[in-house]
Amino acid sequence: MNTPMVQTINLTKKYGQTTALSNLNLRIDEGDCYGFIGPNGAGKTTTIKILATLLRPTWGEARVCGLSVGPVNARQVRAMIGYVPDYFGSYEDLVVREYLEFFASAYQIHGRRRKGVVEDVLSLTDLGGKADAPVNGLSRGMKQRLSLARVLLHDPKVLLLDEPASGLDPRARIEIRELLKELRRMGKTILISSHILVELADLCNKVGIIEQGELKFSGTVAEILERAKVGSILQVRIAGGREGEAAAVLEKLPGVAGVTPAPGSGSDGELRLSIQPGEIDAAEVAKQLVLRGFGVSRLTEEQVNLETAFMRLTKGLVQ
Repeated sequence: MNTPMVQTINLTKKYGQTTALSNLNLRIDEGDCYGFIGPNGAGKTTTIKILATLLRPTWGEARVCGLSVGPVNARQVRAMIGYVPDYFGSYEDLVVREYLEFFASAYQIHGRRRKGVVEDVLSLTDLGGKADAPVNGLSRGMKQRLSLARVLLHDPKVLLLDEPASGLDPRARIEIRELLKELRRMGKTILISSHILVELADLCNKVGIIEQGELKFSGTVAEILERAKVGSILQVRIAGGREGEAAAVLEKLPGVAGVTPAPGSGSDGELRLSIQPGEIDAAEVAKQLVLRGFGVSRLTEEQVNLETAFMRLTKGLVQ
């Protein structure tokens, strides 16, 4: 079996009597884009900071590219990672190109090579037109792209991204997502924490759910959706304003756990049915309604997405 790019073994972090991480066991393989999701205070940032060599665990071990993360290997680990925190420091006196050249020199990239590397990351992150713009005058989205440009200077194997789309407008989020897809195509291994769950499903091939410092689930997006599919939800529109009568009938059908009016505007005449797993299906619901003289103008099954899976598999608990 190949050595994982990121691995934690019983990783635990305590702050006095508060446990931020509890025996976290995580594995991310080469080329994975791993979505790390959980409520605020669940332990996501703590995990990322330990992997970035910025925090020491209370006990347990973290490894990056096979190297144990700690004081002895800190310099080697930092050469292999690119860490983007959920904030951007102020660099009022620098323009974008100077900012990147400063960090390139910190990575011991000098001379013609430094100039070429800076131009490459400006092009990759689509910041070429802002090369001479003051860093402090950039929009939030541009600053996030600049943060990614900065961590790409030394061509790291692993990217640790803490809420990279936080606070961005919809267009900026789309641009960051497309950039991350390109980085994955380039072979980067990515660990990304985010609250924008729908976008993670589109970006990531694996997901971990953390709550109260404990990893509740880790696996592919398909696996998490299947695990969260406890029964199904049907929405049915009843013709002729007879939804009250239909609800009384549906509540008596075997396998129907509950019937409520469908939420949201434009849903008049619609009912929402909670169906127990392995019981009645949509076709049978429609059949039973028609046999009893009800007109059905629409019947749909609500799909489980990453957001609904997250809500079903967690309790919203934090430390």
